[in-house]
Amino acid sequence: MASNRTFTSPALTFELVARCSVTRARASILTLPHGTVNLPIFMPVATQASLKGLTPEQLEDTGCRLCLNNTYHLGLKPGQEVLDAVGGAHKFQGWNYNILTDSGGFQMVSLLKLANITEEGVRFLSPHDGSPMLLTPEHSMSLQNSIGSDIMMQLDDVLVTTSPDTARMREAMERSVRWLDRCIAAHKNPDTQNLFCIIQGGLDLDMRRECCREMLARNTPGIAIGGLSGGEAKDDFCKVVAACTELLPDLKPRYVMGIGYPEDLVVSVALGADMFDCVWPTRTARFGNATTKHGVLNMKREMYAADFGPIENGCGCPCCRPVEEEGSMGITRAFVHHNAAKETVAAHLLTLHNVWYQLDLMRQARQAIIEDRFPAFVKSFFGNLYPDSSKYPSWAVDALKGVGIDLIET
Repeated sequence: MASNRTFTSPALTFELVARCSVTRARASILTLPHGTVNLPIFMPVATQASLKGLTPEQLEDTGCRLCLNNTYHLGLKPGQEVLDAVGGAHKFQGWNYNILTDSGGFQMVSLLKLANITEEGVRFLSPHDGSPMLLTPEHSMSLQNSIGSDIMMQLDDVLVTTSPDTARMREAMERSVRWLDRCIAAHKNPDTQNLFCIIQGGLDLDMRRECCREMLARNTPGIAIGGLSGGEAKDDFCKVVAACTELLPDLKPRYVMGIGYPEDLVVSVALGADMFDCVWPTRTARFGNATTKHGVLNMKREMYAADFGPIENGCGCPCCRPVEEEGSMGITRAFVHHNAAKETVAAHLLTLHNVWYQLDLMRQARQAIIEDRFPAFVKSFFGNLYPDSSKYPSWAVDALKGVGIDLIET
């Protein structure tokens, strides 16, 4: 059911709040079984049902209302029997908000040495003990039904976008459509869990468009653009996102999978995407790196040894907010530097900061769209990141020009 601004399905409501008058950017409200989510959004990745270094309460305090779990990993451990016994992943991890589960398809790429793909499904060797595991569309749905995720992803046949094998790419795209049909048939809880389709087709825009048409005919409550962030040139990435969003319905959420660099998020929002996830902000924190509006800071560098300022001035995260404000930890760069090479506390603090940064970047983008000043927001974002405009990445300049923003124009 849809009005001119709202789409409703049994377990999801999507309300379009505002559009940018220049680009394709949109602000919307996604209502899921475990609460509302403001879009656009970055979703932190809690692969094993925990965000490395943060408690569920700390994650909640960042404003996160939708995070990721991984079906493949949870299916191996703790396993379906434990998930059924406890009543799903929300209860298992003490998380009262929404969860999106990846189907396990991405592991075809990341664990390809362990995987063999046929029409039946994917045969894996467990990275835990080497035992064989068959992941079929039906088994992926069964696992995700046990997990109880608010958004489930179809099992898709994923190929790295840089693969030169056009015939294999077409086979993967067409198989993903067939596997979606099997997922829809096997999904036991459509009234409480949303199944999203995943558009495949590599870097071939015509194949992507063909896949869009096939997937849209299945009428899932949300749509993902998959198979990107696999080493392709950023120009090609932007062309795929733009080609897909052009064909997608206005009143359904659009999820670009595996995207996390701040520039990628901002450009993808301008191209009309709503949802993003990536392990990068949390992984880079464990290497001692802080994301800021002026770029990534390596806190292990000696220059921070006697720097008693916050990780980032003006940041509202518990690490950075002024000491007189409620909830402030009063963390200094010197403290993070001191611990970055030897103590896990630095990784915890930087994870908290980096997740806050990503979520807040999307909050700012959303507010700018609502106030119809998104192009100015984008220019300010790139100006902070690259003080010298001649250093702007050409892929971003070209992609944004395609949707009406001239970054170089003063």
